[in-house]
Amino acid sequence: MPLLLSLVLLMTGCASYKICRHVKPVLTEVARSDRQWTGIAVSRDGRIFVNYPRWSDNVPFSVGELHPDGSVSPYPDAELNRWEPTLAAAEHFVCVQSVVVDREGYLWILDPASPSFQGVVAGGPKLLKIDLTTNRIIQTVRFAQPIIKAESYLNDVRIDTQRKVAYITDSGVGAIVVVDLVSGTSRQLLANHPSTHSEGLVLTIEGRPWRRPDGSAPQIHADGIALDNEGYYLYYQALTGRTLYRIETRWLRDVAITEKELAAKVETLGQTGAADGLIYSPDGRIYLSALEEDAIKSYVPGGRAEIVVKSPELAWPDSFAFGPDGSLYVTTSQIHRGPKPPEPYKIYKLERKP
Repeated sequence: MPLLLSLVLLMTGCASYKICRHVKPVLTEVARSDRQWTGIAVSRDGRIFVNYPRWSDNVPFSVGELHPDGSVSPYPDAELNRWEPTLAAAEHFVCVQSVVVDREGYLWILDPASPSFQGVVAGGPKLLKIDLTTNRIIQTVRFAQPIIKAESYLNDVRIDTQRKVAYITDSGVGAIVVVDLVSGTSRQLLANHPSTHSEGLVLTIEGRPWRRPDGSAPQIHADGIALDNEGYYLYYQALTGRTLYRIETRWLRDVAITEKELAAKVETLGQTGAADGLIYSPDGRIYLSALEEDAIKSYVPGGRAEIVVKSPELAWPDSFAFGPDGSLYVTTSQIHRGPKPPEPYKIYKLERKP
């Protein structure tokens, strides 16, 4: 390692500092793991953080820091990562789904607290803010009913550091949760709107329909989420859906707006294909993990989604993060391959080489 894979690029324009036109695109393998990871976050100084959702018994810790030698240590400490049903869910990671570094350099950890999607553990759902200079928790936002339902699964989060607001997708019930980070209060929005709900699809991945062992097709609601660079628009879509939506964030922050009025503010942008992770790039592109195509796509509002890179190595591209040099990191979670996939879970870095 690293393994360099030269790939065909179908892209116009420049997508970030290193992902630019007229330069050869390369996927570099950064790390691999025998345990399933989903989220990834990269700090300003290049520290890499990952999370392992508790979807099986093979999860000794939930959040880890990936070291240059490929090893991963519990983060921020082992005690917070220790979990069993007899422990207080409020004081431990239960089932972490997402890690994100915000524009100010803080790490945020989202714990939906629903192991194996079997229902929310009371007191467990939370959003933590960590100061990476001290490796200490400096804020904890807790979620409870009626914002969180028993079948909720908080999936991904974006932070507006200027307005002190967090936006979270709930892929279990289909909704957007908006958090005032100053007061700590939350609201569940768009729960009755089709934009946050599955489109009833059966996804085809690696040439096979994605189904559970019992033959049913998973239906995953609002999942991928992206916030533009100014914090004006929130983009999102259901995992079992191919339609991308957006809404002006000012309407999501408006506590006086009615449900009907808010619904009218949702914009349908078009068909981008089934995607898990979304991320907004510095130059205004949205990157999407193209599950059915083993690919990463980019989309410019007003245009259409185009494949940036396509490779069998991208076995369920899951979550994205930009590194300090502008390279795009992506995890592969192999969700469609079941609990015992034929190869390790991996992290790749997408960049351009002359």
